[in-house]
Amino acid sequence: MINKPVMIITGTRKGIGKYLAEYYALKGFQVIGCSRGNSDVELDNYQHFSLDVCDEKEVKKMFSNIRKTFGRVDILVNNAGVASMNHSLLTPLSTARKILETNVIGTFLFSREAAKIMKRNDFGRIVNFTSVGTKLKIEGEALYTASKAAVENLTEVLSREFAEYGITVNAIGPTPSSTDLIRNVPEDKIDNINQRLAIPRLTENRDISNAIDFFINNESDFITGQVIFLGGA
Repeated sequence: MINKPVMIITGTRKGIGKYLAEYYALKGFQVIGCSRGNSDVELDNYQHFSLDVCDEKEVKKMFSNIRKTFGRVDILVNNAGVASMNHSLLTPLSTARKILETNVIGTFLFSREAAKIMKRNDFGRIVNFTSVGTKLKIEGEALYTASKAAVENLTEVLSREFAEYGITVNAIGPTPSSTDLIRNVPEDKIDNINQRLAIPRLTENRDISNAIDFFINNESDFITGQVIFLGGA
């Protein structure tokens, strides 16, 4: 059992998730990450689990381990997500299922299991990831934006269900950022998305951690069921 805040971050093998794992570990949190593969984050207060976020059996096993080892969960950041930038006519069912299972089912499973532990201490912060794509209705991203719209609705409903336990549930919607999610997206399409924003630029890691910092602050206990879209989408 430890006294420092325990934070779970999904999708920490690379990109935004890896940045967040290192950022919060260096701020003194006990960080627990997960991804389908191993992680090269090497910090004393970081622990990694290799699993698929939509595998209920493995997710339950992970939370059982966390409960026995640390006795608490204070913060959950549902960062893990996948996308497929294809026209709907070119999107196979296997891709559709992968997107929905990872983005929606994964977020639900981790939120459910985290809340079971959080409620014991009458405190918790859950931060989910949506996307500006849900507001901009970007063509070529039908399943991805639909999955993120589901995450937004899930965020709002869970915020009501978990409020009595002192748990807040919020979401952030970044603009495109320099990660694998946009690696194969034509530059002109990214530019077109950015030009539809009040602040036309890519999201930087600091923009995301800043929004999360706000949501997980102790003084943010009256902020729940909200979605912050970065860049003024």
